[in-house]
Amino acid sequence: MAADDQSVKEAVNEPELSIDPETVCFLIIKAREFDVKVDPDDPDSGSNPTDDKEIDILENRRSDPTYAELAGTLEALNDDQLSDLVALTWIGRGDYAKNDWAEAKAQARLNSSKTTADYLLGTPLLGDFLENGFTELGYSCKEVQAEHL
Repeated sequence: MAADDQSVKEAVNEPELSIDPETVCFLIIKAREFDVKVDPDDPDSGSNPTDDKEIDILENRRSDPTYAELAGTLEALNDDQLSDLVALTWIGRGDYAKNDWAEAKAQARLNSSKTTADYLLGTPLLGDFLENGFTELGYSCKEVQAEHL
């Protein structure tokens, strides 16, 4: 981040993220894709998805490519980035306010472990909570998407 960008952040008192906003937006999208899945309900799944009316794609399975992308992205992050995500989730869920960012992140760091990614993956409505927290801190996925158009 350039010095001018840093001073603008400080002037408007927006917390600094150690995770790239693009990554947060990607995780929001993938978490929402995964959240809409349902428990497996096709015990006689055949080898041809067309014969099964393609319903297996909506089922929540560990072998699901959406889960694999989400888990792989989370597992590739460092502890500071995972702490940001946990703190964003807590702010988005209403456990902390925007002004409590430093406290939420410190608490997330204290609770961080090798299972932090599993904690996030097991959080219902993760995509919604992440987006709520992201927005609360003054960020937007629309702005990130606009940069790439």
